[in-house]
Amino acid sequence: MSETPPNAPPNVPEYSVGEISAALKRSVERAFERVRVRGEISGFKRAASGHLYMSLKDDSAVLDAVCWRGSAGRLAIAPEDGLEVIVSGKLTTYPARSRYQLVIDSIELAGEGALLKLLEERRRKLAAEGLFDDERKRTLPFLPRVIGVVSSPGGAVIRDILHRLRERFPRHVLLWPVLVQGDGAAEQIAAAIAGFDGLTAGGNVPRPDLLIVARGGGSVEDLWAFNEEIVVRAAAACSIPLISAVGHETDTTLIDFAADRRAPTPTAAAEMAVPVRADLDYTLKDLDRRLFGALKRNLDEREMRLKGLARGLRGPRELIELAVQRLDEQAERLARAWRQGLGDRGHKLAQAAAGLRPAVLGRRLAEEGRGIEGLEHRLALAWQRGLDQRQGRLEAAERLLASLSHQSVLARGFALVHGDDGLLTSAAALRSGQALELEFHDGRQAAVAGAGARPARPARGKKSSPADGQGELL
Repeated sequence: MSETPPNAPPNVPEYSVGEISAALKRSVERAFERVRVRGEISGFKRAASGHLYMSLKDDSAVLDAVCWRGSAGRLAIAPEDGLEVIVSGKLTTYPARSRYQLVIDSIELAGEGALLKLLEERRRKLAAEGLFDDERKRTLPFLPRVIGVVSSPGGAVIRDILHRLRERFPRHVLLWPVLVQGDGAAEQIAAAIAGFDGLTAGGNVPRPDLLIVARGGGSVEDLWAFNEEIVVRAAAACSIPLISAVGHETDTTLIDFAADRRAPTPTAAAEMAVPVRADLDYTLKDLDRRLFGALKRNLDEREMRLKGLARGLRGPRELIELAVQRLDEQAERLARAWRQGLGDRGHKLAQAAAGLRPAVLGRRLAEEGRGIEGLEHRLALAWQRGLDQRQGRLEAAERLLASLSHQSVLARGFALVHGDDGLLTSAAALRSGQALELEFHDGRQAAVAGAGARPARPARGKKSSPADGQGELL
């Protein structure tokens, strides 16, 4: 026989399910209106509505949590499984599932050590993939034509970069405005880097030759967007040389390792991007001066060697006179040999004629006559060849003399200046009022040195000094 259960006390109120659920909800929310809970994120997911759902756990319990879309956009860090965090919000219930949950409005990592631990783990992971290898890094262009900047349009960073570029070497700058912290910042930064890299050369928007990703200083949480994998991978995949200028000199983010160069500040990134125009102007002028000096020294040395060689050579006129003299001697010897040869042959002919009969003598005379005619013809040809050869050498010597003569130089627009003591070769030898004679290729013309005569203008690249004091010649 079973026992009859005791009757309920008559003073216990009766609730419906909805009423008791609402009463529990009010009680929990009043008791835990504002709480901070530390735990490890587990089961994180982002709904299509934009709300975030997760659980917080430790070694003894699990607490469901939700972050509504309006608060999710203001979170300092992006939630992910395994993060140990401290969340702030209020405790409430979810009557449809008879569960209580935490409504989150802010998340922070549980101490800087945990944040740095996460950062180091991510750095090792990306480094193992080779994204930070030195072989991937490109050399920055010496003077980029177009510079792309990924930064916030309203901060002081872009103004500092533009100001420093104007001071050093003005360049065309394209700004891709992005969020630099908060929800969606990492996605915008990565999209901006990929967008610049996707521009084609010669398109409506010029493709940058250099990129600068910049942000001002802040806490580790403020700079966390530049530690996200999506940003680091975009920087590593970019084919345009990239400078990372995030935070101050002591701040380090993962994009610094993937970038081709890291700048301690945004201003320093502008200094890395372009050289100083004034320094380039000075360098070019110095190189021009050194080049002109080297050419002048080379010409002076060649002129000295040429003059030294010329002193060991005979003058063209002397060479021609010697050739003419030898020609005269050869002509005289040829004439003597001609007369002597004729005399010898005539004597032999007379001797032979004395012992011959008239008929034989006639034949001999005819044969000798033909022989003499042949010799005369050969002698005439030899004489003419000798004259032609000597005439050719004489004409070649005349052409050499004409090319070396100062008259050919005068014909090109130069003039010789003669003074009382002969030819003047230096402007320093001129005296004011001195009577001069200018020799041109077609004659001479008298002239007088003007008052305040001064040396010729200095060579290009050298500044004249008032102490030179040299007036004009005419």
